[in-house]
Amino acid sequence: MRMTTGWQAAGPAALRRVPLARRDLRPDDIAVRVDFCGVCHSDLHALNAYDQDAKAPLVPGHEFTGVVSGTGPEVTAFSAGDRVAVGNIVDSCGVCAMCEAGQENFCHSFPTLTYGGTDRQDGATTLGGYSREYVVRDAFAYPLPSGLDAAAAAPLMCAGVTVWEPLRSLGVGPGSRVAVAGLGGLGHLAVKMAVALGATATVISRTQDKRDDARELGAHDLIASTDTQRMAEARDTFDVVLDTISAPHDLAPYLKLVATDGTLSLLGYLGPVTVEAMDLLIGRKKLSSAGSGGSPATAEMLQFCADNGISADVEVLPSSQVDTALDRLRRNDVRYRFVLDMSDLD
Repeated sequence: MRMTTGWQAAGPAALRRVPLARRDLRPDDIAVRVDFCGVCHSDLHALNAYDQDAKAPLVPGHEFTGVVSGTGPEVTAFSAGDRVAVGNIVDSCGVCAMCEAGQENFCHSFPTLTYGGTDRQDGATTLGGYSREYVVRDAFAYPLPSGLDAAAAAPLMCAGVTVWEPLRSLGVGPGSRVAVAGLGGLGHLAVKMAVALGATATVISRTQDKRDDARELGAHDLIASTDTQRMAEARDTFDVVLDTISAPHDLAPYLKLVATDGTLSLLGYLGPVTVEAMDLLIGRKKLSSAGSGGSPATAEMLQFCADNGISADVEVLPSSQVDTALDRLRRNDVRYRFVLDMSDLD
């Protein structure tokens, strides 16, 4: 086994620094020295739900960048010293229709998640990127383009690809009218990517407080969801509405914004929802969702971001301040993504 150090759950929303064991390298594995790991709302949810009496340990973190520190004998795509990025999927069956189509995120036998998943070969629980080293199949690591800052690129591997796939699959491009509901970790990247694709982007937020931020990100406008007049005026005007709101909420106001034959895509909240059929019927509107991304889309997204100067707006903290990051994330006190610097684990 390979030994490293990381931050493991010690109870609900509590972490402690501990030694961690990583598997010895398989023929198609690479070892990654984790330099920067994003802090996602999913990490917070996992920690809040964690039972400290559970047998399986929990080490969060599923969007990280680093440097290859070792390779298995069959690895040809990477060498020691290469910059790489890893997201929230580290394996899949590889043979189902979804995997063959490059949509490993929809693997019929469920993809192996970066943490809290089950290794397909030895059955061990996967431990995430809040650690100094990670071992991953080479097929699920991606070259990090030289134009991307390693810290600011880490959130692209979850938040970035989560908004990239629907933008691409829904055909967003020049002339498209896109609304982004919620201006957080997902939403701010959705605005940047939509604008770079040639769309006109509008932010939907609870108040006008983020108007200046929205403009700086490239948005054409911001509409307060509490402004009933503005919401009424914007009815049926957007080809795509990306809903990145992470809490339960009423979808009706956002469906009303969708133009005829347009789509509301749920990306932030993935729990139960209630929809009135008439809100879909009038205008032939569509309701969809998406999560993470397959390998071709992830590679495409990274290159697109490098070519267009897109990265996350991040606040970098030493990993020893992970509790501070999580506490502030609970209070939505971040603009727009925390990233942990893992070098203090040496």
